Amino acid sequence: MAVSRRSLLAGAGLVAGAGVAAAGISLVRPGSPEPAQAAPSAVPFHGPHQAGIATPVQDRLHFAAFDLLEPSLPKAVALLKAWTEAAVRMTAGQEVGGGALGSPLAPPDDTGEALGLPASRLTLTVGFGPSFFDRLKLGDRRPGALRRLPHFPADKLDPARSDGDLCVQACADDPQVAVHAVRNLARLAFGTASVRWSQLGFGKTSSTTPEAQTPRNLMGFKDGTNNIAFNDTATLDKHVWVGDEGPQWLRGGSYLVARRIRMHVETWDRTSLKEQEDIFGRTKGEGAPYGGRREHDEVDLARQPADSHVRLSNPGSLGGVRILRRGYSFTDGTDGLGRLDAGLFFIAYQRNPQSGFIPIQRALARQDPLNEYIQHIGSGIWACPPGVAPGQFWGQALLT
Repeated sequence: MAVSRRSLLAGAGLVAGAGVAAAGISLVRPGSPEPAQAAPSAVPFHGPHQAGIATPVQDRLHFAAFDLLEPSLPKAVALLKAWTEAAVRMTAGQEVGGGALGSPLAPPDDTGEALGLPASRLTLTVGFGPSFFDRLKLGDRRPGALRRLPHFPADKLDPARSDGDLCVQACADDPQVAVHAVRNLARLAFGTASVRWSQLGFGKTSSTTPEAQTPRNLMGFKDGTNNIAFNDTATLDKHVWVGDEGPQWLRGGSYLVARRIRMHVETWDRTSLKEQEDIFGRTKGEGAPYGGRREHDEVDLARQPADSHVRLSNPGSLGGVRILRRGYSFTDGTDGLGRLDAGLFFIAYQRNPQSGFIPIQRALARQDPLNEYIQHIGSGIWACPPGVAPGQFWGQALLT
């Protein structure tokens, strides 16, 4: 008599494997070899701050927001333990758990599409949204600065592309490595959390490495010229890392703001070069501010158009406000009317969004002529805890 594959798995007691992983049981099977040394292209996972924030920006992004399926603190703890264990291995260029080639009678622990690929500088960064604290009744541990972003003029936010209890930012130099990472974390979350929305990104639009060439956005302009450098520890401490003003569990962490910004590229492409440069306040070729000759020349605010993007967003116009940008371009096909669904997936880290992103965006939303060519259609904010020490897990100080 033929035996179905499902019956065989059930009889062997293997269909519960996914639930075992989600319960926080170690993903490394008994007798499995010790983890190999991290690949040369690996970014260290452990440290005082989460990797993927001040880390030199990689080429590709897979960002995903997750919602908890039920308000269970033990399940949330088990999930983050399993995620951390998997992240340690994947960022080192290793397979998850027992790997992609385990028992022939059980689903593999690792989905396998990254087999043979290097670590590709993969970083995984996790954050907790305002709704995470509401769902788990952790209001007394929620930092005061973690509030849903206010509505800005011209926002047209899609709830299906906004918010989320948890977020995961996967950055790597190989898109398959980044996709593999989020796919495996989503698999481990089965029964505990599900993907609310996700976004693939390419062509980094900001750099934290000053000596590297500044990348360009899909409007053809250099973006993030004056971004904070990954090794500028004094500026990072002042503007990016949460200090004594935050709860103990968040000190050394940061606040992440993500915005999906669609660009009306067809309209932009029919705009004169002079108007394009006036809108940005920089030359398109060199990226120099008006009045300067080179990209990194100091911005003379008096010589910029009053409503230019560079003037409105400059720290000198905003009382010294600075944020760390890690944005990526995206294109998601067409909208059915022959127009590209393309733009900027904006990511910014800051010490306090109330004095960081929000005043910047208010100034831009009120006056920036660039608003004629863009529209904010997705949004979210999360508190990213500090780095993880060996043997600990993401958010341990918050959840225990």
